[in-house]
Amino acid sequence: MCLRHLLVIVSCLWSLTVVADSVLGTPTFIKFSALNELSGLVKSRRFDDVYWAHNDSGDQARLFAIDHLGKIIFPGFLAGQFHGEVSARGKTPWPGLPVLVAANVDWEDIAIDDEVIYIADMGNNGNARRDLGVYVIPEPNPRAVELTRPVSFLPIRYPEQQQYPAKLWHYDSEALFVFQDKLYFITKHREPGKIDKFETGAVLYRLDTRYTDRFNLLTRVDDNAALAVATGADLSPDGRFLAVIGYTDLWLFEKPVNSDQWLSGTAYRLPLPRRESKQVEAVTWDNNEQLVIGNEEGELYRVARQSVPLYRPK
Repeated sequence: MCLRHLLVIVSCLWSLTVVADSVLGTPTFIKFSALNELSGLVKSRRFDDVYWAHNDSGDQARLFAIDHLGKIIFPGFLAGQFHGEVSARGKTPWPGLPVLVAANVDWEDIAIDDEVIYIADMGNNGNARRDLGVYVIPEPNPRAVELTRPVSFLPIRYPEQQQYPAKLWHYDSEALFVFQDKLYFITKHREPGKIDKFETGAVLYRLDTRYTDRFNLLTRVDDNAALAVATGADLSPDGRFLAVIGYTDLWLFEKPVNSDQWLSGTAYRLPLPRRESKQVEAVTWDNNEQLVIGNEEGELYRVARQSVPLYRPK
């Protein structure tokens, strides 16, 4: 390889690094072994400097509270028994906040309002599950409570799905948010029969009922053909923007006028440098001007809303 070609390659790599740094910056790391496959993240509105997080499928039914530095939070009265990031003789790592009478079949996202936490057990990779639903949990104080439990579980079905697995593999949702006291879900699409082959496109559904003794049929309200592989969502505190994260992009959607068709209005799109962002699974708003996105590796990146450019469809 000649020196001129080598300099070109180095220059390109440097440019890529600069672009990646300008987009994501330096991550904050969650350095806690038990929180090892981040799948959901949401900022508390009730407790100061608290972010709720959970692992992906296969983990125990438990929540973790962390602060803005990614450090674990647990009740001080348990400090004689458990430790956080720093090991201590005679203590065991904090195991997380157990959610009693619940199971993590495939927890994929978490949302919050002023009173409760919603955990979406809506992961449906093979499009064959018939036990989808949402846990409703009064938000506990992570510095004062050692366990919690749901007040209800809301069984959910998609109105179009008649077969399990479905003909179209469009019934997997990893993105949940709350708008005007209602829960909304955004779907993640695959080629039929191919778990690792994704399709572009997403559908927005709304939960209109809250039955606990029968299935709640979702209401289809919107779709977007360009949104792909949505893995998390959150509404800004002022309700002006919906953030949707995926493996390749961060999307922002402006609040629709006199409707809830969030995916059809003015949109902003930030391509993510996959080498840095890795498998991004979660997004939440730090405040009205800054977002936090997280990947399965436990890296948290902060992104300014103003840095997400306007989306111009080709």
